Amino acid sequence: MLSSWFTNVQWDVVLEATKETLYMSAISVLVTFVLGLALGLALYLTAPGNLWENKFLNSIIAIIVNVFRSIPFIILIILLIPFTRFIVGTMLGAEAALPALIVGAAPFYARMVEIALREINKGVIEAAKSMGATNTQIIFKVLIPESTPALVSGITVTAIALVSYTAMAGVVGAGGLGNLAYMEGYQRDNADVTLVSTVLILVIVFVIQWIGDRFTTALDKR
Repeated sequence: MLSSWFTNVQWDVVLEATKETLYMSAISVLVTFVLGLALGLALYLTAPGNLWENKFLNSIIAIIVNVFRSIPFIILIILLIPFTRFIVGTMLGAEAALPALIVGAAPFYARMVEIALREINKGVIEAAKSMGATNTQIIFKVLIPESTPALVSGITVTAIALVSYTAMAGVVGAGGLGNLAYMEGYQRDNADVTLVSTVLILVIVFVIQWIGDRFTTALDKR
């Protein structure tokens, strides 16, 4: 039945492209979460009035975050071609997309982490200090636990953005559903291939949003 509706769709190729998109998304989300959390904590902690106040370091981190967060992703891929070739050895395939995906998304998530940390009541931090908590204890037992729902919500938004980034990366040969939609769909005027690729991307996005919403609700104790 499906073959009569989608005559140009090769389902084994679609399956492979879906696996590539899921691979790129999963790895980049994981690394982005770690790097973004570290950058966001650094931004927050070195800001005036916070635990590791350092105006110079805060300015440097903020500049780095703002620069990479502001570059359009398709341009970032091109700018990172030498770096990607040095790390991966090629610009083709799912693994070649990972450096650009991570560099593009980590600063974005870092800002979301910083915003989440700023929402924490200062009184909670002061109370921890008055009880003799060290800076490390405050970070891991107060800041991160208190901001967990916002952090999960932020990584959900970032993960969805990364799925769209993988589609753009596919246009320059990174594989995945974006590559399938462009090369086999648009370039060859196969509207059914483009439609199937788009629907699958939407399904992935909806699943990520559903999972993120459930985790956020479960973790929010307010």
